[in-house]
Amino acid sequence: MSQGQAVHHVPAAEVPADAFLLDVREPDEWAAGHVPGAVHIPLGELGARYLEIDRDRELYVICRSGARSAHAARALAGVGWQARNIADGMIGWHAAGRPMTSESGSPFVA
Repeated sequence: MSQGQAVHHVPAAEVPADAFLLDVREPDEWAAGHVPGAVHIPLGELGARYLEIDRDRELYVICRSGARSAHAARALAGVGWQARNIADGMIGWHAAGRPMTSESGSPFVA
C-alpha cells in the first residue's frame, strides 16, 4: 500500500456517531477498551487484511494517540479509501466521553 497520500485529521469529539471506524491498535490495547462496532485490524496486519474494509463508506481510523492511525489512513487513502485519521486517538475519544466498551469490563487506561 502507498504511504504518500494526504489525509484529513479530525478530533475524536467531531467523529460522526454513525462513523465507520477502523481500530489499528494491538490486541491488548483493543481488549482494554475500544469503540463499540469498530473493526479491529492491527496496523501490522493491515497490508494483508485491508480488503476486509468496506470501500464504499468514509472510514475513520483510530489508534491510541493518532500516530499509527495516521500511517494507516494515509496508506488506505493512497489505494482508494476515503480515510480520515482521528488525530487524538483513543486518548481523545475517552476524554470526549464518547462510547467505549472493553473485553474485561475494566475502565479504559490511556
